Amino acid sequence: MFRKILIANRGEIAVRIARTARRMGVKTVAVHSDVDANAPHVAACDEAALIGPAPAAESYLRGDRIIAAALAAGAEAIHPGYGFLSENPDFVEAVEAAGLTFIGPPAAAIRAMGLKDAAKAAMEKAGVPVVPGYHGAEQDPAFLKARADEIGYPVLIKARAGGGGKGMRKVDRPEDFLPALEAAQGEGRASFGDGACLIEKWIVAPRHVEIQVFGDSHGGAVHLFERDCSLQRRHQKVIEEAPAPGMTEEMRRAMGDAAVRAARAIGYAGAGTVEFIVDASEGLRPDRFYFMEMNTRLQVEHPVTEAVAGLDLVEWQLRVAAGEPLPLRQEDLRIDGWAFEARLYAEDPARGFMPATGRLRRLRLPEDRARIDAGVREGDEITPHYDPMIAKVIVHGRDREEARLRLIDALEAAEIAGSTTNLAFLARLAADPDFAAGRVDTGLIDRKLAQLSAPPEMRPETPALAAIAALGLHEAAPAPAFDDRSGWRLWGAETREVALIGPDGAARAVRLQALAPDRFAAEGREIALSRHDGRLRASVDGGPARPVTLMRWSDAQGVVAAVIDGPATTQWRLPDPLESADDVAAGGDAAAAPMPGLVKAVFVAPGDAVKAGDALIVMEAMKMEHRLTAPRDGVVASVACAPGAQVAEGAVLLTLEPEE
Repeated sequence: MFRKILIANRGEIAVRIARTARRMGVKTVAVHSDVDANAPHVAACDEAALIGPAPAAESYLRGDRIIAAALAAGAEAIHPGYGFLSENPDFVEAVEAAGLTFIGPPAAAIRAMGLKDAAKAAMEKAGVPVVPGYHGAEQDPAFLKARADEIGYPVLIKARAGGGGKGMRKVDRPEDFLPALEAAQGEGRASFGDGACLIEKWIVAPRHVEIQVFGDSHGGAVHLFERDCSLQRRHQKVIEEAPAPGMTEEMRRAMGDAAVRAARAIGYAGAGTVEFIVDASEGLRPDRFYFMEMNTRLQVEHPVTEAVAGLDLVEWQLRVAAGEPLPLRQEDLRIDGWAFEARLYAEDPARGFMPATGRLRRLRLPEDRARIDAGVREGDEITPHYDPMIAKVIVHGRDREEARLRLIDALEAAEIAGSTTNLAFLARLAADPDFAAGRVDTGLIDRKLAQLSAPPEMRPETPALAAIAALGLHEAAPAPAFDDRSGWRLWGAETREVALIGPDGAARAVRLQALAPDRFAAEGREIALSRHDGRLRASVDGGPARPVTLMRWSDAQGVVAAVIDGPATTQWRLPDPLESADDVAAGGDAAAAPMPGLVKAVFVAPGDAVKAGDALIVMEAMKMEHRLTAPRDGVVASVACAPGAQVAEGAVLLTLEPEE
């Protein structure tokens, strides 16, 4: 076994790898950019090395610096985690050329699965079923349209080098094919340097079911059963589970055997995932699953497999990379119970899951109720430089319903403030009737997006709680003599009018009256605060006291108050009395950056005429592209950015001439 390894990653996966390594007595070396010097993954390792500035291209994607750090630290092997360089065969070869071991598959296996068209051809040869479509090299648009016409609509256009949903377009009608192809090719070139596409039949009732496989250097290969990853938004997984709802032993055996054939066909060693699309229009049938792609690395959702199989997959990776045979044979593997993983992100579901930034003023995750794999801590800043994942919440139960109820319980117990997150969205999704019944498919979230992503419903007393928090009246510390909170005054109980800007941006006033210490009247209700075991509770009109968290802090925009009530967090702001209407940009005349990020492309210049909805600017932040469109018809007056520029959230990037 290795004595020391370097972890070429950051965030929750680096913390998770370090945890297993420590249990096995293996020393670890972290790498970090300058903004990650105090990150949790650095603290989780025995040593750390600075490899560059914040942009990933200058740090975590610099294989030469990572290898140099490993050699300098005396590491014997490099674990890539997932993302960054984990599926880069050139990096694998460079690691091995330096005399180090790559904890992952051979470079040849990664190359074999790197391009979707070549991978599908290899799988067909190995007897693995693939989706009907065209996977050849010819890329003439007319030729590809003719193939799509033969396959029959709807079809799916996929960039052959794509991943994470980039370069994918569903086409329902022949007349929409060529524009969609052009868009997919452009996204493929921009994201992967490869505009070639393949065409596949669109599966009408799709389920995304994947098989965890493992191989060793002795010719051994097994599968560790399936995971269902059908709950997705923007082609990104949201909640994963193992096993898959409705799975039969016949189907599991057929899919597992196909996945092992796929691994053996490319000489695979280490952890990998074979992803299948399943036509579930008539339930799960062994003749209705098709190969999509193989991820030649550990997956984000590997903890659900660990939970039901009772294994540590990172330990298996280390043992296989060190030359040991697989620890178990196929007949020794069993499924125990059910597991879910929910991905907790800093993002705004109501704004198309746009990534969010901000300081995590509060981050309390229920480690007593779930396994929490986190890469950030309370007080950390969510920046635009990296993936905005906060944590993974993993639960296990004896059956699916017990595991689902534990997931809901864990999500409702979490407390987050300071950045917009998908916590309330996840809690709603876990409680959705179709999800509860196991009626899952890749379109479920899109069909129910409006109700799942709607702003949390506020209780009637929430504005009053926000006013109490904004004035600091919830704090337990005794007040100065002239700031007595008993409510007693010579002229009667003190009453204050508190002006607030709500989470929807609307102004409102709350008339708050202090009746006694920790007792207030507001908007026709009486609110009493109490503390039990250090937790604040609120009772309304003498009703039961329920847990609630009130916070306030100051930032560049002034005083912010937060009310955390279950998975719902609302943030309020005390308006700046010096702020005037002239300080606010006219939304109908300007396009502003929705978040900090990099300007990738600018499509217009001053004097150009535009129509409402026309693409103006493309920004990139947190590994995702965001298209800014014209807010109305008009003429471009000014452009205040250029490709390659880093811009701040709210920066006005383009203005239109005033309407006549």
